[in-house]
Amino acid sequence: MRFIRKYFLKHSKELETASGKGAVCMVCCGILGTAILILLWALTGYVLFSRPGYEQFSGFLPIPTVKALYLLLLDIDFWGSVCASLRRVVVGILIAFLVGLPSGLLIGYYGKLRFVTDAPIQFLRMVSPLAWMPIALLVFRTFESAICFLITMATVWPIILNTTFGVSHVNPQWINMARDQGAKDRHLIFRIILPSSIPYILTSLRLALGVAWIVLVPAEFLGVSSGLGYLINDARDTMEYDRLMAVVVSIGILGFVLDGTIQLIHKRFKWTWVS
Repeated sequence: MRFIRKYFLKHSKELETASGKGAVCMVCCGILGTAILILLWALTGYVLFSRPGYEQFSGFLPIPTVKALYLLLLDIDFWGSVCASLRRVVVGILIAFLVGLPSGLLIGYYGKLRFVTDAPIQFLRMVSPLAWMPIALLVFRTFESAICFLITMATVWPIILNTTFGVSHVNPQWINMARDQGAKDRHLIFRIILPSSIPYILTSLRLALGVAWIVLVPAEFLGVSSGLGYLINDARDTMEYDRLMAVVVSIGILGFVLDGTIQLIHKRFKWTWVS
C-alpha cells in the first residue's frame, strides 16, 4: 500500500487565489444580479398590489419586508426558530448520510448489487418526500421525529446516487495497482475508493441540503411551535405579510450561506493522480 500512496495525494489543494480584478468583477456581477432581482420584486409587487382592494398585501413589497426583517433579527424567538430548523436539517441529513454513504460505497463497488438495487432506488426517490407525511405521523410519536424522518427520506437518495457514481468512476489503474500489492476489498474501499469519492460525496451533501431546505418549511406545518416554517404559518394566520416575507428572505439568506460553505469545502478536495 505504500507504493500506491505515491500516486494518490491525500491532502487537499489550496483554494486558487483570484486576481484582484477578477474578484472585483465577481462582486460587481453579484451586486448587479441582486439589484435586478430586487427591482423585479418591486415592479411585480407594485403591479399586483397597487390595484384597488389589494392594499392589504403591500407588506410583500421590498421596503416593508426590509423593515420587518430588521425587527426579526432583533427578536430572540426568531433565532430560536432558526436553531430549531437547523437542528432538524442537521439531524435529518446526518441520518441520511449514515445510511446513504455506506450504501453508496457498497452499491458502487459491487456491480451486481448496483443492478439489483437500481430499480427500487429509482422508484423510491421518485416518491415526493411530503407523500410520506401521513405515514410519518402514524409511525412516530412526536412531530419532531416525523419532520426529521421526512428530511431523511428527501436527502438519502442524492447521497446514495452521488456516492455510487463517485465510486464507479474511480480510476481503475489505482485499484489494479493496489490489488497487485495484495490489497483486500476493505483496503480498497477505505484507502482508495472513499478518499477519491470525497468530491462526489460533498456534492451529494450540497444537493441534500438544498432538498432538505425545501422540504423543511412544509414539514414544519405539521404542528410544531418553533422553526422557520412555523413562523411563516403564524405570519400568514395573523396576516402579517411583511413579517412573512421577511422570514422567506431569511430562509433564502441562510440557505445561500450554507450552500456557499459547502462549496468552499468542496473546492479544497480536488484529488489528483500523480505519475
